[in-house]
Amino acid sequence: MSVSTGQVHGTPQPGASRPPAADIDVASSEQVTSRGRILGARIMANRLGIIGIVWLVLMVSVALFADFFAPYTVDYVHEEALRAPPQRVHIFRDGKLVRPFVYGYKSERDARTFLTTYTEDPELVYPIHFFVEAEPYKLWGLITSNTRLFGVEEGGMVALFGTGRLGRDVFSRVLTATRISLSVPIIGMLISVILGSSIGVASGYWGGVADILIQRLTEVLMSFPRIPLWMALAATLPPELSSLHRYLGVTIVLALIGWAGLCRQIRGKTLALKESDFIMAGRAAGSSTPTILFRHLIPNCFSHIVVVATLSIPGLILAESSLSFLGIGITPPLVSWGTLLKDAQSVQVLTKHPWLLAPGVFMVLTVLAVNFLGDALRDALDPYSEIR
Repeated sequence: MSVSTGQVHGTPQPGASRPPAADIDVASSEQVTSRGRILGARIMANRLGIIGIVWLVLMVSVALFADFFAPYTVDYVHEEALRAPPQRVHIFRDGKLVRPFVYGYKSERDARTFLTTYTEDPELVYPIHFFVEAEPYKLWGLITSNTRLFGVEEGGMVALFGTGRLGRDVFSRVLTATRISLSVPIIGMLISVILGSSIGVASGYWGGVADILIQRLTEVLMSFPRIPLWMALAATLPPELSSLHRYLGVTIVLALIGWAGLCRQIRGKTLALKESDFIMAGRAAGSSTPTILFRHLIPNCFSHIVVVATLSIPGLILAESSLSFLGIGITPPLVSWGTLLKDAQSVQVLTKHPWLLAPGVFMVLTVLAVNFLGDALRDALDPYSEIR
């Protein structure tokens, strides 16, 4: 009785021929995707995350090129239009498609209340031109230019978001304020992340007296209500400080308080990781303490740090706006969304001039966008989450 040399009980023999590679059903035959691509695909599958990314990219672009996008400077005054309503952009006139234009204002003063009301004047037509020459500015403080994205001819005006109490264009001021309202939270977040992650890893790794002292300090910082504590620290800034120095001071104040929560979380992860096999192997191999901290522990906490950092930005945006709204944050000539909202403090203003709330709308949308992005990052970095 002859036995086949090709296979016995399903086990290949040394002399047997192998089946073609295409016939082998193994995972390696599928397309191997890098971790970065997997994370990107999971983020792209999150619709709210995509909305957040698009809005944040738009806001960052506006912040970088605010002088170009804004038709006027922050201090340009339209003396003939104080608290004028937003102008509508028209593209049809006499039933024909024409260049986009706006109508001028026609003002009337109420003899009883002495309030001025504005309506469109069909006889005043101001065509909107793109890439126009206007007041000169310095882009990023380096490049001198006088080209703006859009504008109208001299003698006319375009106020897409209306004008404020002194006749300044709200649209231009909102775009310019984006630089401060985004840069303060981002810089503050970076400082707090560096402090929180470094101190948290050191506290969890070394333990002992240093850990006790650090954790008692974080508990003290976290026990105070955030807004009153920010107000107290911001109020200690000398009133004679320049706007730039006050801007830096507010940024540091927000950063010095925001690191405590991240420190506690990173300490907990460090306590769970420091007895892991790869950390013990690093110690046995003679790795120095800085190497273990910065090349092993912190990178393994990186996904958590990214999510916490992203989700901390909305709180910092609201904190800066609150301080500026109360007059102890950013001061003129710098403008932020909080300083612009000071013009909309009274109920009378809100009922008669609701367009002055435009900075608040931008603030809400930006906070929502960052939260959407943070949720998308959290789901993408969680291996057990489902793609929505």
